[in-house]
Amino acid sequence: MNFAAKLIREFKDRDNLQKLKSYRDKVELIRKRNLQAWSEEQLQAESLRLKKEAKSGTPLDELLIDAYALVCETAKRMIGLQPYDVQIMAAIALHERFLIEQHTGEGKTLSAVMPAYLNALTGEGVHVLTFNDYLAKRDAAWMGPIYRFLGLTVQSIQTGMSLSEKRKVYASDVTYVTAKEAGFDYLRDTIALHPSDMVHRPFHYVIVDEADSLLLDEARVPLVIAGDWEFSGNDDFSLAEVARQLQQNEHYEFDEFQRNVYLIEAGAAKAEELLGCDNLYDRHNADLLTSLNCALHVETLMKKDIDYIVRDGKIELVEEYTGRVAENRYLPNGLQAALAAKEGVHWESGGKILGTITIQHFISLYPKICGMTATALASAMDFEHIYALQVLQIPPNLPNRRIDYPHRIFTHKEAKLKALVQEIASVHATGRPILIGTSSVEESDNLAAALAVADVPCHVLNAKNDAEEAEIIAKAGEIGAVTVSTNMAGRGVDIRLGGGNDEEAEAVAKLGGLYVIGTCVNESVRIDNQLRGRSGRQGDPGSSIFYVSLEDELLLRFGMDKMYHAPRQEEAIEDPVLIRRVAHIQRVVMGQNFDIHQELNSYSDMVEDQRRILYEERLRILKGEKPMSPAEQRVRLYYIDKYWADHLAYVSYLREGIHLESLTSRSPIDEFHVQITQAFEQIPARIDAEATDMLQRLGGSNDPVEWEKLGLKSPTSTRTYIINDQYIQNKRSSWTATTVLAYWARPFLRWALWPVYKLSKF
Repeated sequence: MNFAAKLIREFKDRDNLQKLKSYRDKVELIRKRNLQAWSEEQLQAESLRLKKEAKSGTPLDELLIDAYALVCETAKRMIGLQPYDVQIMAAIALHERFLIEQHTGEGKTLSAVMPAYLNALTGEGVHVLTFNDYLAKRDAAWMGPIYRFLGLTVQSIQTGMSLSEKRKVYASDVTYVTAKEAGFDYLRDTIALHPSDMVHRPFHYVIVDEADSLLLDEARVPLVIAGDWEFSGNDDFSLAEVARQLQQNEHYEFDEFQRNVYLIEAGAAKAEELLGCDNLYDRHNADLLTSLNCALHVETLMKKDIDYIVRDGKIELVEEYTGRVAENRYLPNGLQAALAAKEGVHWESGGKILGTITIQHFISLYPKICGMTATALASAMDFEHIYALQVLQIPPNLPNRRIDYPHRIFTHKEAKLKALVQEIASVHATGRPILIGTSSVEESDNLAAALAVADVPCHVLNAKNDAEEAEIIAKAGEIGAVTVSTNMAGRGVDIRLGGGNDEEAEAVAKLGGLYVIGTCVNESVRIDNQLRGRSGRQGDPGSSIFYVSLEDELLLRFGMDKMYHAPRQEEAIEDPVLIRRVAHIQRVVMGQNFDIHQELNSYSDMVEDQRRILYEERLRILKGEKPMSPAEQRVRLYYIDKYWADHLAYVSYLREGIHLESLTSRSPIDEFHVQITQAFEQIPARIDAEATDMLQRLGGSNDPVEWEKLGLKSPTSTRTYIINDQYIQNKRSSWTATTVLAYWARPFLRWALWPVYKLSKF
């Protein structure tokens, strides 16, 4: 760390200490507002008074002490929980719009109730964004008695609810909902044809749970609403067979980080022979070559039981950071079709995209944002740069007794696996519970098989048996339990010693508590810390360690196997320098990912700005702020939606190939901005022209039957889904010299990566 960075860090540390001291002073004031002697009627009357004060314009900061004291007393009476001082401190920080780091088991759910109650007093509504539907339902039910006793309404949104049900829930004072479902509901609102079809009201205040996952790891995930399914125009199964016959180095090459794969000259010739076609790089073969590139990508870079699983005849993608099945998530259409063909599964495309928004842009719609997680400090600069959110560490209620041992590093995978099995068998013999975090479904299955050979029984938790998650996690802290899991067990779960049995918990504590073992380090140290955080909750004893091999994917990517020239050995390498190098690699990758996110933001931010401009105009028309007849309203909404969908298709077309601009010494981002600006500026005139023409044809008719006859039809069906943006991120990778030569070696190659797009409307 350089001197300037160190100085900034020290200044922030001093500032945080001052902030925490001021919060402790407020906690004392809250504690002094002793409401134990108050009757229930007095407590409820106090809540009514605070609500009147808030709605009359009294600043919420002035109501905080009284409001928090009221919630503390109500929580004790209604659900039997008395908030700790540190929970109240966390609650104050959330109201002041900090991103708080609060250790596992410290009670984030209860901490969130105080700022949610305070900010809901104005009647404008509060959203608590949770990790999944289960937590939304659980937290709303668990904390519901507090809100309701104090005169506020609280409900949770669940996937599959009707529009009328959702509208009612969003009208509650406090709504628990996942970010994805709230985002999908927003997208549905953006294509509503009547105000009564909308479910959201204006956004106000949001508390983001598991904030690092949503605000960073999932931030770039595009949520999509599409209309009417389409079918692939190419024979994807034939292309999959062609891709399988191509050989590395002879027909294709990878970039230096193996994030992209490229056909070389011989590969193109071989593909032409197998496909029985002429020059793949001719313009009329553009779609064919794009589909072939997709087939090659999924064949060489996407691994079954690592990137995806096949279950019940369907492809299910696996979330990189959680190890869970990514529900309702697909690759961009060409890749999803290619992946389905690779596995012999039928696929119908997602249809024409009508609207899209990233989770980052959706959350930014809230005027007041705060969040909480157990792992935030490692990415504090990211939060500040992207969201202007400052991270504040909240001290634990009890000192952390967990022991984090240094990584054990091995020269090769076989030695690591052997040492892992020996360590697990040895510790298991004592009865101490063990949680092993693996990198993939494949690795968890392989380790479970190795443990079975060693006569160590274990429970396996991965994307294949995610339905059993709650049952497996509930037993993970019991005496003798061995749980092998992907990152599913690394976030959003609370493992109690003894499975919640006090007598058994004491016995487990004497054995050293939960023993957490990681089988490799992740790209982000935050993910490692999440796994560590399963042990040592609320002052429990525990320990953690990571077993690492120089042949692990992350270390291979950075050539660690070549840097360390010692011969293979069965024992761990005793070299502290290696541990520092591993930590350095994680910092480098986190920096790379931040740069990727920033570059992707440069592309998507302008599109989002354009979306908001057009949506504001659409909303004015929808709500009747612009006088017109019903026919004119319907016509204008139709053409706004139509041209925005066309614009999104054009944006997608540009993004596929804009990186080629770097080969001509032009900035891809600048070129992208120029082209989408020019395209967007033409939209209003085209809407006006088309609307005028259609209104003349309608002759002033307000009959919906006549509207449909003339083509003013909405999609017969819509669906929402998530696009996995990993492939989009990888497109930014630098090109190899061979690729650049291949680029210029054949005519019309530019059309190979820029799918033909008919600019009939632009």
